[in-house]
Amino acid sequence: MRLPPKYTTLLVLALLIALAPFFFPSSFYYRVGALIFVNGIAVTGLVILIGYAGQISLGHAGFAGIGAYACALAPVHLGLHPGAAILLGAAISGALAWVVGRPILRLQGYYLAVASLGFGILVAMILTNEAQITGGPDGIAVPDLGLRPVLRDLGLDLSNAEFWYVFSALALGLGAWLALNLHQSPTGRALRALHGSEVAARTVGVDVARLKLQAFVISAVYASVSGSLLAQMNRFVTPDVAGYMHSIEMVTMTVLGGAGSVLGAILGATLLTALPQALTVFQEYEHLMLGLIMMLVMIFMREGLLPSILRRIRGRSE
Repeated sequence: MRLPPKYTTLLVLALLIALAPFFFPSSFYYRVGALIFVNGIAVTGLVILIGYAGQISLGHAGFAGIGAYACALAPVHLGLHPGAAILLGAAISGALAWVVGRPILRLQGYYLAVASLGFGILVAMILTNEAQITGGPDGIAVPDLGLRPVLRDLGLDLSNAEFWYVFSALALGLGAWLALNLHQSPTGRALRALHGSEVAARTVGVDVARLKLQAFVISAVYASVSGSLLAQMNRFVTPDVAGYMHSIEMVTMTVLGGAGSVLGAILGATLLTALPQALTVFQEYEHLMLGLIMMLVMIFMREGLLPSILRRIRGRSE
């Protein structure tokens, strides 16, 4: 019996996560794996925006910054538990995305990209300049999530790296499951119709403006959760988390792996997170090699890495 694509994707993802630690030569790779999963959450949200709805954003790191600083500031100034601060950051990001998205999603193409880029730069500037609250360019400490002692009482004594590997993997699995459910839903089909042609989608009764805004808000929440987990894992956050380069990295991961595929985008996040670690043997040529690999993939695999590989495998099997 053949599993539906949604469950196949989740099963493959779960197997890769479960088997990867058997090949880790040291505990350092648990941290690399956790970084991959955190980035995977952000790109899963961008799959909904770029791959499903066909909209582009170069400012999503701004929402990651909001989520990260919510974890740093809410426990100190509002007395919230760090876990509740993650939810607060997601709520603020979603609300802000709704407010900002209403005007900028009227734009298309590079106009939309530039407008979203301006939002991300604005957030980064606020986090940098409001030094009395945010710590400025030097950053600010983030309170501990406090779950490891609870797990230790339950008999699960995990190191910090192992804990974040498991915790971020569970968060990624939940995010992937929600995105895949959306893909198969009537809303997901309407989003894909919108991606194909806004005019055609509007002709058959799709509320284009509402769907664009929904996709933008959902992807902002994903980015916020990703930023929160990154801040919690590092126990420290700087304005770089909301910087322009982080936005570019997120979009590049999504497109490199395959913007229309959740598993493909996570593969892109894996490559751009893990390759710099592997390419350190080239020392000063590290960035040159990374750029060359990305160029080759984009030239010869325009649909993204995973969709192109699967298409060629299917073509050979037929």
